[in-house]
This record gives sequence, C-alpha cells and structure tokens, in this order.
Amino acid sequence: MPRQSIPKSEATRARILEAALAVFRERGFAQSTMREIANAAGVAVGAAYYYFDSKDALVMAFYQRSQNEMASEVERILSSTSSLEESLRGLIVHKFTHFGPNRMLMGALAAHIDPHHPLSPFSEQTAAIRDRDIAFFARAVAQSKIRLAPSIEPYLPRLLWLYQMGLMLFWVYDDSPAQARTQLIFDKTLYILLFALRLARLPLLRPLYRPAGELLRSVYGEP
Repeated sequence: MPRQSIPKSEATRARILEAALAVFRERGFAQSTMREIANAAGVAVGAAYYYFDSKDALVMAFYQRSQNEMASEVERILSSTSSLEESLRGLIVHKFTHFGPNRMLMGALAAHIDPHHPLSPFSEQTAAIRDRDIAFFARAVAQSKIRLAPSIEPYLPRLLWLYQMGLMLFWVYDDSPAQARTQLIFDKTLYILLFALRLARLPLLRPLYRPAGELLRSVYGEP
C-alpha cells in the first residue's frame, strides 16, 4: 500500500504549531511573538495568522493535540483495570509523562487560571477539552463500581478532575529533583482520597450526605 501523504495545509499547520512550542520553550509564552513563530516555522507572518489567529489559538491547538495523542494510552489504561486506584494512578502518571517535555510551558500557562481567560482550564473556551477529560474519570468511577450517596456520587468525576489539576499545578512549579515532591504528594493524597471514599459509604456518615450535596451544588452553581 502506498503511503498516504499529508495535505500541504495540514503539514504547514503542524509545522507552525511545532515552531510555536519551540519558541514558547525558549522565550516564554508572554515574550514570544507571532513574527518569531512564523520565522521559526519558515513561513510568512500572514500565513501564520491564517492558520492561527493568535498565540492563544496555538495553545488551544496544543491542548487539543495533546488530548488526542494521549487518547490511545488512556483507553488502554481504562480497559486494563476496574480498580479506581490503578485507573487514577495510570491516568495522572500518563499526563505527567506526556507533558513532561513542556513542563516549563505548562508552568507559564498556569498563570491563566482565571476562568474568564480563554486559556484557563476552567474557561468556556476549554469546556470541550475539560468535559472529555472528566469523562475519563467518570468511566474510571463507573468501572470501579464505587457507590456513594446519590447527592454526592454525580460530582465525583469532576472532583477527581480537580484533584488531578491540583497535582498538575504543584508539578509545574516543583523544583525538586525529577519532581520527587510531586510523586510523594501524589502517593500520599491518593491513599487519603481512596480511604475517604471508603469511609464515605459508612452509614454513620449519612447525616453529612445532604449538606455535602448542597455544598457541591453551590460550588458548581447548580439549583
């Protein structure tokens, strides 16, 4: 079978994105310009703007491409176990591994945490990426057959996603050798998290279910 060639437009778009990531790593996101990115990609500035109308658009493409590239390994992880611990560990470690070469860039982008900023993981613009990520955690929860109070259980995938985001935020700023502190915090907090989920099923804690559910509805702005 002859090898299919990549359309020129797709190849150009990919080259501009790779050049942008290289420039971001070298110069930092805030200091980089579209002209520098175009020069690095070997295209005219107008061509760079034709494919990506801003640096933000380049970052969004990076997020989307990363999620697509991680999808096959995520599927393997979720298909290989029904253990919530193994699923969570696999999903989060895979994300650390994938974003490792761009850890400094992720640290620079972490400044855009405000939900009103388009690059924020909590923004409307990143909703599709966020929802797809949360769906992985929802699948891990469903496969584990963990049972919580009906007022709490629907929120668990979103809470696990937030847990992951907290670990990622610590990781990008972790200057310990090989981010050893992140690994230690991950191990300890995962143990505490799983222990808390087991405790949450005890009848003794039923009086807390209703206020906990009301709190979660308030946090997520739901009626």
